[in-house]
Amino acid sequence: MKAIVFHEYGSPDVLRFEEVDTPVVEDDQVLVRVLAASVNPLDWHSMRGEPYVMRAGGGFTKPKNNGLGADLAGLVESVGKNVTEFQPGDEVFGMSMRTCAEYVRVSREGIVPKPVNLTFEQAAAVPVGAITALQGLRDKAQVQPGQKVLINGAAGGVGTFAVQIAKVLGAEVTGVCSTRNLDLVRSIGADHVVDYTSQDFTKGEERYDVLFDAVGKRSLSECRRALKPQGTLVIVGAADGRWIGPMVPPLKATLLSRFVSQKMVFFVSKRSKADLLFLKSLIEEGKVTPVIDRSYPLSNVAEAIRYLEEGHARGKVVITV
Repeated sequence: MKAIVFHEYGSPDVLRFEEVDTPVVEDDQVLVRVLAASVNPLDWHSMRGEPYVMRAGGGFTKPKNNGLGADLAGLVESVGKNVTEFQPGDEVFGMSMRTCAEYVRVSREGIVPKPVNLTFEQAAAVPVGAITALQGLRDKAQVQPGQKVLINGAAGGVGTFAVQIAKVLGAEVTGVCSTRNLDLVRSIGADHVVDYTSQDFTKGEERYDVLFDAVGKRSLSECRRALKPQGTLVIVGAADGRWIGPMVPPLKATLLSRFVSQKMVFFVSKRSKADLLFLKSLIEEGKVTPVIDRSYPLSNVAEAIRYLEEGHARGKVVITV
């Protein structure tokens, strides 16, 4: 089968479109023929091996996991002997590793039936971004109906889901984005929009119960100014840096939370079958819809990563297989 691999850390130039062995499923696994995937910031961090602290588990000099991709949508090809909930031909979506490939071996816990009202490309845009938004808002911030929630990075791959999920949770939502994305953010449900090119949400008079930061480029003191005294800051984006720079704001937030009335949380989302099923229901009810900026063929993942690294994608960047 064909897959995207990289044998050294570096820019998108290190990515190769190569022939590799088709995975063989174990008893509790499913082999999926991938019809679509998507790319996330984690992919280019893995590709570059930055920040360097990531290499502690992924290989110091060269990558141990040399594939890309975490989101997938496709057709079940075969199942292990312990798998009864899926059959060959089933349409599924979910999360795994090395999904930028023609086939992927997936844990039975990593996939669920695809929403009936989405294409495979749309479904592949959902898992990582939507689960990050859901777990950050529902579980970490514990958003309640009527609360004021600000989404920084509202037009991005996570932010577009965060706006919609905050509305599902009953919040009054303000989205922060650039001028060209104001209409998009309004169209997915934001009650208010802030154009960061002309307004600074940290210097306004409005105070929020929850600040969901999917960008990670504002200081903790700036974010705290935008929060109510008992407000919650959820950080899901981090500043750039080669060493431990991206980890400094989350560490500061964790420590500072012990000494101030505001709650500050940095988290990494976790794969959850229950959350995938919940998102499937929201999508089929028309409450959440993925936003796709553009798509690239599997052979051109390098260009998709280059575009994603620019930081201006509107919603998700999808890979078609």
